[in-house]
Amino acid sequence: MSRHVPVRGGRVSRVLLLAALGLLCGAGTAGAAGAPPPEFACAKGEFCTWSEEFYNGSITRFDLRTTNPGECVPLPEGAEGHSFGNRIDRHVTVYQDEHCATEGDFSTFPGPGTFVPQAPYLVRAVQIWD
Repeated sequence: MSRHVPVRGGRVSRVLLLAALGLLCGAGTAGAAGAPPPEFACAKGEFCTWSEEFYNGSITRFDLRTTNPGECVPLPEGAEGHSFGNRIDRHVTVYQDEHCATEGDFSTFPGPGTFVPQAPYLVRAVQIWD
């Protein structure tokens, strides 16, 4: 008389493999359909603000070619930053006030590689430090 012992290891392995493939394929499709991640939309050496949270909307870029270190630079007329990323290798201060007045909120963020998907206040000016 022979005994049949069910082998579950093979079945479980196949299920896990199929689940992993489904996740990988699904993630690739979702990434391709949406906007690029902020680290690709904002180039190395740039500080970028987006007009909407989570890096959506129009983007405003600052870099050392167009922004003098230590100088208060307002965002373009009517623009407000709701999210931002610092890919400059310097600290950048973001200001609620368009003239960098310290009576409003302001915070300094290190670079490179700091990303803030929801700014703590509307950003209206920036200052890159030496």
